[in-house]
Amino acid sequence: MEQIRYIWTDGSNKDFQRFYLSTEEYYSSLVGGVQNRTGFIPYNLSKSIGSVLMAYIDDTAVGCAGLKKYSDTDAEIKRVWVEPEYRRQHIAENMMNMIEEKARQSGFRRTVLQTREAMREAVSLYEKLGYLRIANYPPYDRLDGAVCFAKEL
Repeated sequence: MEQIRYIWTDGSNKDFQRFYLSTEEYYSSLVGGVQNRTGFIPYNLSKSIGSVLMAYIDDTAVGCAGLKKYSDTDAEIKRVWVEPEYRRQHIAENMMNMIEEKARQSGFRRTVLQTREAMREAVSLYEKLGYLRIANYPPYDRLDGAVCFAKEL
């Protein structure tokens, strides 16, 4: 098994920027095109994500997860992604655990996140890690197709 290396960076990281574009295309494909998710785009700008965890195998970026302040008590997890050929190696689970620890160390009491029901693997992972479905928080409370989760730290 290949050695996975995790590195903290920010939303301006070039590998994260590449994943951001890939995930934008993927999310748009889930809903029949970018025109069906224009309401989501302003809340997911890559440069607004202050802490980004990147996963690398050798020099190849294989995954990412972001963390940003949502409120004084809540940190929001953004853009959890692992390239399809590298899935099933616990990379996303490891990143989630590291993101939660960073949020805890930063004084947050809870992590929140938004996804879509159609992203079954993501929903399954979040539930496995103890996330509970909550009422959609702003701005996702106004956007059709969003589902939100939270976990007490």
